Amino acid sequence: MDLKALVRTIPDYPKPGIMFRDITTLLRHPVGFRKTVDELVQPFAGTGINRVAGIEARGFILGGAVAHQLSVGFVPIRKRGKLPWQTFSVEYELEYGRDEVHVHIDSVEKGDRVLLVDDLLATGGTACAGVRLLREAGARVIGCAFVIELPELKGAQRLRALDVPVRTLFGFEGH
Repeated sequence: MDLKALVRTIPDYPKPGIMFRDITTLLRHPVGFRKTVDELVQPFAGTGINRVAGIEARGFILGGAVAHQLSVGFVPIRKRGKLPWQTFSVEYELEYGRDEVHVHIDSVEKGDRVLLVDDLLATGGTACAGVRLLREAGARVIGCAFVIELPELKGAQRLRALDVPVRTLFGFEGH
């Protein structure tokens, strides 16, 4: 099955020149969704993962399914103001400005082995912030897994520079 063919491309969204890679068409396909989760899990099965962390919002869908498959807990990484309890937070640079991600202070335990999951890896800014955040909370990030990579934006290189293995299922040229 060609998972890449199940992803819809929407030109000029959210702004002109951007090719938005919409995974909702992949998620609605039962066999495609199952294969996606299986392929995200496969390299990390049996590696002693304690938790899976997912980045808001599509990372919740994929990360929750991966956590279920690995029989471990799930940690949501959310934007500012979305978590109701005390949090750790990390600021990071966006193309135009700054943003912040948060996790609850009790979301991981010191030394937990965490896999970070999201749908798409572009520049890696949010994923790198997620890695820093999980490390600040005491976790060991043992890898990052993404469905899609936009290789020309070099996000995988940024994550590997943080000494984090990266798994992507397929890439799209351009952005």
